[in-house]
Amino acid sequence: QVQLVESGGGLVQAGGSLRLSCTASGILFSIYHMSWYRQAPGKERELVAVSINDKANYGDSVKGRFTISRDNAKKTVYLEMNDLKLEATAVYYCNARLIDALGPRENYWGQGTQVTVSS
Repeated sequence: QVQLVESGGGLVQAGGSLRLSCTASGILFSIYHMSWYRQAPGKERELVAVSINDKANYGDSVKGRFTISRDNAKKTVYLEMNDLKLEATAVYYCNARLIDALGPRENYWGQGTQVTVSS
C-alpha cells in the first residue's frame, strides 16, 4: 500500500519560513518524480515544485523563495519555503509520479497539509 504523509504545515506570518516534509512508503522512492502542489480556496491545484533525479523546477510564483529537496534514503521530499506571502495560503499536497518511456504509469497523492500565512 502506497502512502505519502505530509507534515510541517501551520500558521506563519508574512515574510516567515516553513519547511514541509513528505515521507513515502510502498514505492521505490528514488525513481519517482516527487512534486509539491498547492490548492488555495476557490482555485485550481497548481504545481509548486518538482524534483526529478538531481534536477528541480519551480512554479514562477515561488522561484527564488522555495526550495525542493529529497533524501532518497529516507524516502522523504522537502519543501523549504522562505519569504512567505499571503497568497501562499493553501493546502499543500505531495505527489509521487512514475513515468517511463511510454508516459505516466503511477500517480499518488498525500492527504495535504494546511499552510496559512497571516499579515
